[in-house]
Amino acid sequence: MTDQNKSKDPAQNASKDANKRGNKGERIAKVMARAGLCSRRQAEAWIGEGRVQVNGDILQTPACVVTGDDEIIVDGKRLAGKERTRLFMYHKPAGLVTTNKDEQGRETIFEKFPSDLPRVVTVGRLDINTEGLLLLTNDGELSRYLELPVTGLRRTYRARAHGHVSQNKLDKLKNGIRVGGVTYKGIDAALEKQQGDNAWVTITLTEGKNREVRNVMEAVGLTVNRLIRTSYGPFHLGTLPKKSILEVKQHMMKDQLKDFFK
Repeated sequence: MTDQNKSKDPAQNASKDANKRGNKGERIAKVMARAGLCSRRQAEAWIGEGRVQVNGDILQTPACVVTGDDEIIVDGKRLAGKERTRLFMYHKPAGLVTTNKDEQGRETIFEKFPSDLPRVVTVGRLDINTEGLLLLTNDGELSRYLELPVTGLRRTYRARAHGHVSQNKLDKLKNGIRVGGVTYKGIDAALEKQQGDNAWVTITLTEGKNREVRNVMEAVGLTVNRLIRTSYGPFHLGTLPKKSILEVKQHMMKDQLKDFFK
């Protein structure tokens, strides 16, 4: 660089240039997430791997503020401008992994998406044997917002489980439960029906910890053999066919997620 006042750190250079232009800009990880490239956490990891350049220099830290005047290159490709936020509902079938690439060679949801679907990230995950509603978005910031426990969005599941249980026992889950060293907050569980040795239970929770439903049901004597997520916050699976994707209309998305868009 010919400017003697410039640092060898491109993060500092980009931030200083933004200040000179009177524009505070945004953290680069946030910009990458808003562009639909990845989540903010993934962006920080990519920066650590040397996959991101700002104005021709490889970025070494996510502590970089950029504006629309900065050139951002990720994996050799110029970062596109911010897209309008979009949200999709996907009816995930059992048997697919919720990841871009699986180390064990199992089929992933991304391999089954239509070619005209924009680049998206998932809102949380559903394990390989869980089916039902999975939200997708091109905005990594929205994904993070929807996932955070502090946002308080309720997730509802229908579980078919082997075993017998009473409603009285399920009601005790409202006080929370500790299973295998993990503490789960209050859960609403309602016994729908008992069919022979299988019970159908509706479960509503707000945390969404790894294998939470299966672990909690096992703690009350039930072994889940089918699990379907029917809603996530204000968004419901309804009659959406299995493997289908439906985009949430813009006005509906903004109306239901006012705190995010305000």
